[in-house]
Amino acid sequence: MKKIVVLGSTGSIGVSTLEVAAAFPDALRVVGLGARRNIAVLREQIERFHPLVVAVSDELKARELQGLVGGTVEVLAGEEGIARLARMGEADTVVSAIVGAVGLVPTLEAIRAGKEVALANKEVLVCGGEIIMREASARGVEIMPVDSEHSALHQCLRAGARSEVKRLILTASGGPFLDWSLEEMGGATPEDALKHPRWEMGKKVTIDSATMMNKALEMIEARWLFGIPPERIDVVVHPESVVHSLVEFEDGSVIAQMSAADMRIPIQYALLYPRRSAGQWGSLGMDDLRALHFEKPDTLRFPVLGLARRAMEVGGTLPAVLNAANEIAVERFLAGEIPFTRIPALTGEVMGKHISVDHPSLDEVLRADAWARRETRGSA
Repeated sequence: MKKIVVLGSTGSIGVSTLEVAAAFPDALRVVGLGARRNIAVLREQIERFHPLVVAVSDELKARELQGLVGGTVEVLAGEEGIARLARMGEADTVVSAIVGAVGLVPTLEAIRAGKEVALANKEVLVCGGEIIMREASARGVEIMPVDSEHSALHQCLRAGARSEVKRLILTASGGPFLDWSLEEMGGATPEDALKHPRWEMGKKVTIDSATMMNKALEMIEARWLFGIPPERIDVVVHPESVVHSLVEFEDGSVIAQMSAADMRIPIQYALLYPRRSAGQWGSLGMDDLRALHFEKPDTLRFPVLGLARRAMEVGGTLPAVLNAANEIAVERFLAGEIPFTRIPALTGEVMGKHISVDHPSLDEVLRADAWARRETRGSA
């Protein structure tokens, strides 16, 4: 039986992960849960899954939870509590589903403790890909992707040798603004941007889909996960969201992975790999495959794809700055401080001010992240 810790257990990926764990009680045992501050949901999860340890990064909420659960479970507090949870001795696998750059340190802690990592946090590899992959390689730790696109690439890559790969192709739904003009996008409200046509996700991830920043981050993530040069990673718009990614091999063959748009499918793949077991999440029918459309993304309306290419070309700390600036720009858009089209523009401006540090240490990555957040908050 695989013993798992879920970091970000109260978010959408965390909740889906626990549904998968509940569906395979003979294969998966939840031993740890981590959350930021949603102790109401966390308490329900404690009652259902009986973990050994939980951690709450908000220290006031951690104390409140401790009062509610008494001595039935150990409650850790603060960022150090989350880090301790990530390296707890009883766990085999850590599901890294904390949204944002705050997931970097606990994921690194899990790797250094020799845990298998099921990675659902794009920002971890965007910010610290070089550090993460070096540490994972040194300790023989496997990183299994949970994002549907990277899970799809992982599955497609089993069809051939890595040296035979010509291109990785990530698919994008196009989000809610696929058919909007640039002028219309300038007037988009948070309510407009949160109406994703295919997926139900958290607010930040949904806004990233609307700008296509999710694809920008996924390009960088794929570069580190699979060791493929940036110039051989592409994005295509596929509104049906049936094909989750494709791999083109040198002989001209293209392998695609298709499944229903349900995150529990790639989560199950990551947690039970290399075994495939009967799922409970639905499957594709022929009606789903009747018409599949693909088109190149419009980089004028979705300029963040160009920002990702620049970040990969420069490397160093620039990807961390891209991510941090975007996170704050998204916060400011949701707060009504800036228009939608200002998100990529502001992110690009902050990137332009940064002097990148090559082969950065963790401290240098974190300093670049903090600098970018201050710079983005203070910009008009």
